[in-house]
Amino acid sequence: MADTPHADGPAASAGDPVPRLLCDARELAAVDPAPTGALWRLAEAGRQLDANLVRVPPQGRIDTHVEPDLDVLLYVVAGDGTVDTDQGREPLAEGGLLWLPHGSRRSLTAGRNGLAYLTVHRRRPGMQIRSHRD
Repeated sequence: MADTPHADGPAASAGDPVPRLLCDARELAAVDPAPTGALWRLAEAGRQLDANLVRVPPQGRIDTHVEPDLDVLLYVVAGDGTVDTDQGREPLAEGGLLWLPHGSRRSLTAGRNGLAYLTVHRRRPGMQIRSHRD
């Protein structure tokens, strides 16, 4: 396979990582009838991030939970709703970007048109088997 030139750098070799468009989140969120749950997941080999596009049905809810280890960015792709935290309720609308720091308690409620959002966080390491040494 031949090297591919970069606009402002040396040519890439066959094994180099290459940026690429993965999906159109707005198009996935706009499917009618709207499916619920995870519409898309980042599954690329060797990635350092995890990402999910999630759809919550109208008036649907993600119950209160805490992510103890990872900060999460949540980007509202379509619809609206609210996030409830220990500090109160915040409205969520298309284009909103919410930071959910690790250890924070939160729940989400979709509005009457549902809510589609993208979450991004550091990838969790896979389970590892370790030997116990005395």
